[in-house]
Amino acid sequence: MTDLDLSSYFARIGYSGQQAPTLGTLQALHRLHPSAITFENLDPLMKRPVSLEPGAVESKLVEQGRGGYCYEQNTLFASVLRRLGYAVAEFSASVQWGVPEGVARPRTHMVLRVGLPEGDYLADVGFGRLTLTAPLRWQPDLEQRTPHGLHRLVCVGDELQLQVRLVDHWAPIYQVSPQERTPADWEVANRFSATHPDSIFTSNLIVARPVGDLIYALLNHRLSIHHPNGTVERHTAKDPCELALLLQNRFGMRLPEGFEHVIERLPKG
Repeated sequence: MTDLDLSSYFARIGYSGQQAPTLGTLQALHRLHPSAITFENLDPLMKRPVSLEPGAVESKLVEQGRGGYCYEQNTLFASVLRRLGYAVAEFSASVQWGVPEGVARPRTHMVLRVGLPEGDYLADVGFGRLTLTAPLRWQPDLEQRTPHGLHRLVCVGDELQLQVRLVDHWAPIYQVSPQERTPADWEVANRFSATHPDSIFTSNLIVARPVGDLIYALLNHRLSIHHPNGTVERHTAKDPCELALLLQNRFGMRLPEGFEHVIERLPKG
């Protein structure tokens, strides 16, 4: 993405710091990006194509003020990091959060490995409510504090499993394959996620955004606000009008034309 407009991206996420490819810069960008560019899947719900072409991703997430899901978020973030001079590799992961133990899932999630003099780091700005707000050392068995939770990576065979600390146990989020991926791999995974009737993104509204020390998450009409002490506030939007206001005010979303017809058909349960 040689034509990426860094100044517009920095304005979009509210960044005004240095541009040297250091750990400090990476940490600052990783903290700001998810708060400014909301995780959302309105385009798959509206049966609109989701393009991973770099110019289209930049236009949607930066110029149009929209959000996106993992492929869009991490494609943009990888492009920004490469433009700044970071060494970035892309990997796939199988989602395990909310999946019964022993059930195998395809590797449909996108994550990044960023090389630094201090070592390699896992970066991921696109995993909904559990999106990382800090990069993690690509090192197993190291507990790492982020602004929104305690995380660690553990070895499972030749893969690395990302875990989050809950009240009394560690829970798996996803498991990263050791094989580096290419844009062609993401095109296939993106096509499934954006169009297949079995994809969660084609039948449910999923929106998330960390704000300060809170995390706002929306599943269809159900809003949850996660606090640092583990408590969760829950609210339900009573009608499409209230839901639209939630999307605009809580999540800072610019709503595309035609979204009204989609949210009117969302599951109520």
